[in-house]
Amino acid sequence: MNIYGEIKRYQPYNIQEEKDKRIILEFLDRYEDAFERSNELAHMTSSAWVVNHEKNKVLMAYHRIYDSWAWLGGHCDGNRDCLAVAMKEVKEEAGVKTVRPVSDEIFSLEVLSVDSHYKRGNYVPTHLHLNVTYLLEADENEKLQVKEDENSNVAWFGLGEAVEKSNEKWFRENIYTKLNKKLREIYYEND
Repeated sequence: MNIYGEIKRYQPYNIQEEKDKRIILEFLDRYEDAFERSNELAHMTSSAWVVNHEKNKVLMAYHRIYDSWAWLGGHCDGNRDCLAVAMKEVKEEAGVKTVRPVSDEIFSLEVLSVDSHYKRGNYVPTHLHLNVTYLLEADENEKLQVKEDENSNVAWFGLGEAVEKSNEKWFRENIYTKLNKKLREIYYEND
């Protein structure tokens, strides 16, 4: 699996993705350590918009660092298989055992700013997450479990409610709304 080729082939959904795709590809061209957190300017991350089988609910976690309900995901930490990273992060952050890709294709691209913060007592400077998002599916009846060092709650929400639950305005207006809109266009337009 060649993530660079996947990103290059990805058709941006809007102007944000078009510009962010260009930035991600340029960064990957310039930095060999783009998949490592040791690159303190920016590094690759992978997120998941996790839906139930009916695709009318989204699984989110209440993240401690961001003090907000948010999607699931994390750092690639050297792994260039971004889909595998997204699936691993969902299992770790939500405690679900079974998660599968709705599609192996990239669902969304984002360049996200991360404010400086402390994590496990260590200072993390402001940096960018060069993010690849996948649409994943999990069983909403499966028992959920928090990951104490990262989140304090995990829950399913209706599509609109998931957007409203976030305290992060940029994510609500530009990321989560976009993901839901794209989801509806793909899976509900023909209903």
